[in-house]
Amino acid sequence: MVEAKETVTASRRDRFIPIRKSDVLDAVISHGGLDDAQASDLRQLAHMLGAILHHEYFDELDRLRDAYFDFDPEVPLGRHRSPEESDTAYRNLTDEFVRVLGEANFIEIPHDEIERAFSEHALVRVKLKAPISDYRAVRMFRRGTHQETIEVPALYGLRRRKQEIEVYDDIILMVATKPDEPTKKKRKTAAWRGRNKIRGGAVLFKYFRHIARFDLEALLPNVRVVMGLREQLTLGVPALVGGVPILLKLASTLTVLFIVAGFYLGLSGTVHDNDTEQALAALSGLFALGAFILRQWGNFHRQSLIHQKQVTDNIYFRNVNNNSGIFNYLIGEAEDQDWKEAVLAYGGLLLASVPLSRAALGSHVEELLQQMFGLVRAFNVDEALIRLREFGLVSGDDDALSALPLREAIAQLERVWANALRS
Repeated sequence: MVEAKETVTASRRDRFIPIRKSDVLDAVISHGGLDDAQASDLRQLAHMLGAILHHEYFDELDRLRDAYFDFDPEVPLGRHRSPEESDTAYRNLTDEFVRVLGEANFIEIPHDEIERAFSEHALVRVKLKAPISDYRAVRMFRRGTHQETIEVPALYGLRRRKQEIEVYDDIILMVATKPDEPTKKKRKTAAWRGRNKIRGGAVLFKYFRHIARFDLEALLPNVRVVMGLREQLTLGVPALVGGVPILLKLASTLTVLFIVAGFYLGLSGTVHDNDTEQALAALSGLFALGAFILRQWGNFHRQSLIHQKQVTDNIYFRNVNNNSGIFNYLIGEAEDQDWKEAVLAYGGLLLASVPLSRAALGSHVEELLQQMFGLVRAFNVDEALIRLREFGLVSGDDDALSALPLREAIAQLERVWANALRS
């Protein structure tokens, strides 16, 4: 039971390595005490490894763009496909996109965690409503976390208190809209599309930075501000206090107003002078009541606009890129993380005096990251070993792994590079 719990905890730990490639390489060299010749060879190997990975991820970028073309909301209409073909293309897109996110060390946020976050708010302290049911799928992916201390209002703004919140460094949002239904709901679909400005069957990708965990709901498209209980009481109680006296005064004069109106319309007999005066007073009261209702309605909309502006300001400056524009960034990040993991794993095996097991290699690299950079990370040793074995830079099974010597490893990468250019 304890071992299973530790495994789950390790899987939830962040694998993102936010260190420059040059710093990673310098750390491996300094940690191993390599001489100038060995350091030069390792830098050459790392440079060749980067070139090979860049070549591979260039093809990955083309595949991702091609898979996304028919689902891009900026493209008016994709190719005509049957529902089965469209579902297959959608699965291919999501599989490809999620795989690239995994290579960039993003972790999907579970739905139960998203639902818990929707019930609370940190930076955006208003009640939000997001039309989740309007979408085919909503998925969120995170990478990197840190703690921040913010001040939030208390006692209706009379005091402020400090609150510790968890902030995600990077958030990728994927929202898929439902495909348009044929003919019978065409008018309704057109109205829905016009309101949301997203065509049916499209897939939206959004990239945000520094988002509090409790503010995930504010990232969704078409999210709107709704009045919470506090705002309703703030507007409703004054309306009740101010409106009731007006209604009480009108209650006694409305009958007279109807009698006078009936007289002028020829529906009743006679009226007295004081009836006319009371009717005019009732009419003035009705105008006052109407003005009061309009003022309260304006206060309601003004408060809604203030809250909506708070949401917009918070999210606008945290949105980095959207849709196909994020592909270059994600591919670059996946390539970057892939290179760092391979270099760290190869360096760990190269500098070891004896062959290492898979678990020992992972622990060794995690210790190196903590000693050199103060990072507590779960090193993705499996993906690193897949790369090293793919390029022929490591030998042995998971119980006894050894790195190919530097000169031999460089010669091996030259062969891999030559084969890549011929393919």
